[in-house]
Amino acid sequence: MKRQIAIICVALLVSVTDESPGEREKVSMLLGPAPAPEAARGVSFDDISGSSGISRFHHVSGQASKPYLPETAGSGVALFDYDNDGWLDIYLINGLSQDAHSGKTSPETAKLFHNNHNSTFSDVTAKAGVENHRWGMGVCVGDFDNDGWSDLYVTNLGPNRLYKNNTDGTFSDVAVRAGVSVNTWSTRCAFGDYDGDARLDLYVAGYVDFDWNNLPPPGPSELHSGRPDSGSREGSVRFSAAAATGAAYDPGNPHCSYLGTHVACGPLGLKGAPDFLFRNRGDDGFEDVTAKAGVVDLKGRYGFGVAWVDVDDDRRLDLVVANDSNPNFLYHNKGDGTFREIGLLSGLGTNADGRAQAYMGVAVGDYDHDGKNDFFFTTFSNDSYTLFRNLGRLDFSEVTQQAALSEVTIPFLGWGTEFFDYDNDGWLDILAVNGHVYPQADPVAWNSSYMQRTLLFRNLRSGRFADVKGSLGTGFTKPKASRGAAVGDLFNDGDLDVVINNIDSRPTLLKNVGGSNVGHWLTLRLIGDPAKRTPRDGVGSTVFCSAGGFRQRGAVASGRGYLSQSDQRIHFGLGTSNRIEKLEVLGPTVTEKASFCPQ
Repeated sequence: MKRQIAIICVALLVSVTDESPGEREKVSMLLGPAPAPEAARGVSFDDISGSSGISRFHHVSGQASKPYLPETAGSGVALFDYDNDGWLDIYLINGLSQDAHSGKTSPETAKLFHNNHNSTFSDVTAKAGVENHRWGMGVCVGDFDNDGWSDLYVTNLGPNRLYKNNTDGTFSDVAVRAGVSVNTWSTRCAFGDYDGDARLDLYVAGYVDFDWNNLPPPGPSELHSGRPDSGSREGSVRFSAAAATGAAYDPGNPHCSYLGTHVACGPLGLKGAPDFLFRNRGDDGFEDVTAKAGVVDLKGRYGFGVAWVDVDDDRRLDLVVANDSNPNFLYHNKGDGTFREIGLLSGLGTNADGRAQAYMGVAVGDYDHDGKNDFFFTTFSNDSYTLFRNLGRLDFSEVTQQAALSEVTIPFLGWGTEFFDYDNDGWLDILAVNGHVYPQADPVAWNSSYMQRTLLFRNLRSGRFADVKGSLGTGFTKPKASRGAAVGDLFNDGDLDVVINNIDSRPTLLKNVGGSNVGHWLTLRLIGDPAKRTPRDGVGSTVFCSAGGFRQRGAVASGRGYLSQSDQRIHFGLGTSNRIEKLEVLGPTVTEKASFCPQ
């Protein structure tokens, strides 16, 4: 095979073109008015959660009142083809109930649903052996042993798991044997070949050094004195040294508070959990190179989102870490096995005001067709989400307000996020799923609520985005307490669907209806050649697609978003164009150019 990466053309289709009165004002504002005129005509999403069979899964996370921080974070979801039948399957991570965590009842399980190729899914969790049975947080997908079958890494509040795909529909947890069983509170993970040896390495972000045997004061309870705090996470949650040691809560000193109400304490004031970089040795094992590579989190920041991405197009994967209530990390790959942290220097660490936000999820994509990767971060309520435009040469500019994304996002508290082309017009749109951290937000927050609608911003091709609101169906307008989200073509019909893991509830499956009819599309699955220094699953590879007068960028990625894994196939919307002018495939180390191969 002459090419570094074989291109499999999966498809190219050408087609014809009840709240209380006191809550009503709040819900109306969060839902927004009628569909925006900028919405794509003929495209909506059907909520088929019930008929699909995945509603047999029910997420749990401690107590309903969320007195402790781990109960608020929720869990992720992965869309991946575990049995290589060409159809995406769904893996939903679960937490634990309070009784299960204390050992009074059996632990809840994660669920793996097999795609039946007919819009339904079957529960194969027990057969596959991926129940987890731990307080689950996140998941990422990568073929770490280059055998052609996708493996899973699952992060937990406690020991993590590395599920090796046995190629027969089952998995084996090899985390301890492989040296990656991190026993902390881990959140995000991502596979990526940072050293160019064709073996996927693994980065694991840590959140808080949380000790169930030495708890901070529980919430909720009403404050009897103290002023209301600001809505941002930095201002709304203050944590004293007394709370960090588990001392009694002092109502006269309003730490651990949100708008004058006592809530779950943290993360500010708690010690951050460490991050880890594991280098793949090539013998089904990993070595901890965190210190050697220069990615030790010396400041103890609270990691939530992780993305391996070539930020400066030097053919080496860099690392972006979204930190809650602290500046983001941008670890620039120096090409010698080490990294330099330049988050603040690059402009990606804080917003344009130089203020760190409560960064949750991170989306990566070239939304403006200039050939460079841009970044979108979800944040806390009463603080806008953040869009960073890549100016090149490791320089970023925050353009949230210019993109019309500032005011509309302020009431929301965001988690899972992705750039994806929902209407196949060739321009990346933005998904953000939302839900407040604190159930106590309902009675005290005038402009927010615990359950919130899902946001979808349509790219207007001018650098601006529009909230398309109610044009998408009830799956977007119905408020939910959402956390993880993943995007992919679940039904191989040419448009991208959405799966959301909702905290303490059933998941949501939103089937894209009409996207493949209003725009042409191309889906690619890349297969790498390890002998030529390309990971078997193509992770870290970039594809440029020239069609319809512009050049789009796509990538095979592990991680990103919030605790979740989206489809690793590359999807391009082509709009009205029915001709591919050129495909350029860039492996991790060698530039490749390839012609389109029709199915």
